[in-house]
Amino acid sequence: MIKFIPHNYQKVAIDFAIETKASGLFLDMGLGKTVITLTVIEELKNNYLEDIKVLVIAPKRVAEDTWTTEHEKWDHLENLKVIKVMGTPKERTEALDQEGDIYIITRDNIAWLVSLLGKEWDFNFIIIDELSSFKNHQSKRFKALRKVRPFIKRIIGLTGTPAPNGYMDLWSQIYLLDRGERLGKNITAFRRKYCNTLYRHGYNEYELREEAKEQIDEAIKDICISMKAKDYLTLKEPLYINRRAKLDKKEYKLYKDMERDAVLELEDEDITALSAAAVSTKLLQLANGAVYTEEKEVIEIHNKKLDVLEELIEEANGEPVLVFYNFKHDRDRILQKFKKDIRILDTEKDIKDWNNKKIKILLAHPASAGHGLNLQQGGSVIVWFGLNWSLELYQQANARLNRQGQTDAVRIYHIITEKTIDEKVLEVLKGKDLRQEDLLRQLKAEIRKVR
Repeated sequence: MIKFIPHNYQKVAIDFAIETKASGLFLDMGLGKTVITLTVIEELKNNYLEDIKVLVIAPKRVAEDTWTTEHEKWDHLENLKVIKVMGTPKERTEALDQEGDIYIITRDNIAWLVSLLGKEWDFNFIIIDELSSFKNHQSKRFKALRKVRPFIKRIIGLTGTPAPNGYMDLWSQIYLLDRGERLGKNITAFRRKYCNTLYRHGYNEYELREEAKEQIDEAIKDICISMKAKDYLTLKEPLYINRRAKLDKKEYKLYKDMERDAVLELEDEDITALSAAAVSTKLLQLANGAVYTEEKEVIEIHNKKLDVLEELIEEANGEPVLVFYNFKHDRDRILQKFKKDIRILDTEKDIKDWNNKKIKILLAHPASAGHGLNLQQGGSVIVWFGLNWSLELYQQANARLNRQGQTDAVRIYHIITEKTIDEKVLEVLKGKDLRQEDLLRQLKAEIRKVR
């Protein structure tokens, strides 16, 4: 076990969470959100003598690995008993019957837990790891947690990306913290106060008013603090490098047909895209090299990105490479290409082997590896075989290597197919990043000298 000596910025976050019974810790990746929160629990239980029963709600892989790993790592946490509420319904129920201090459940099972306990809900301290995953006010997980929110005395929301797609994402997250005190008791009240209503194609759309950002920042600053890694850590700046794949005339014509007509005719198959979202997905698939038919069969179009990936792995000269893929057929084609030297990120053993530099190529989907995993000891090269539109997944995935403990500058490669939707995705992600930075900048913790 390691003795925990908190950095100054960690002390500030710990004190803030202790003093603020409903708090949002908008801390950038690598700042130690997990150990900060575990320390808050330990302080409240052993020094403040609060009667707390803690439930941690987290993404699946984070729930399985990160919280228990951090708990076992630090000496001041040894008296806390952590119980995973996972597995079959029977196994989860048996776990709940055990005596413990901290219970960890995946966010996909929170509706099950609320239904099981009902009015017998006895968790009075909730920690939501990745609060932004509750940004959809219509989701089952949000509605379930909203039901039991009156029984919760303390709550901490953790995220580095509170508004990945803009301030419209904030209402449900802040509601879980303060039950609507600051941004409105329901989404209608939020929209009425901060948005303009636009009537398009027979339905309403909502657009944030120009002055709303400052008003929202002011409304929530007493319960939320924001810290950026670049302000507090001596990390080397990551290098972002675009490597281009170029389609030949025949391949590019197929791409343009899809873009223009939303119909791609290949080998007697008609692949139709009935909406802009579906077209976007098909174009991303096509840029990567393969598409799904309506029957979910895979038709390969080109191997241009696979060739670039092979070049990058050769250039790494034996250095481990973390590859992020987007679609299942991307995964399968990459596995087929690099049979001997590759492994899919799936188990705790994979994480340990990677950090011990036993894996040459680690293949992962950003949605399954996007939160909480510590992979910085295994390498410093990331390759995005295919991007998606989610800024949150993009930032979180990159932070698996670009975080505290990394000794080298992380190189982040984007394999971009020229003159395709890949180029647009990069532009949009940058735009979302700028809008989110506005929020984080306004909420930065006012710390006198933290370095």
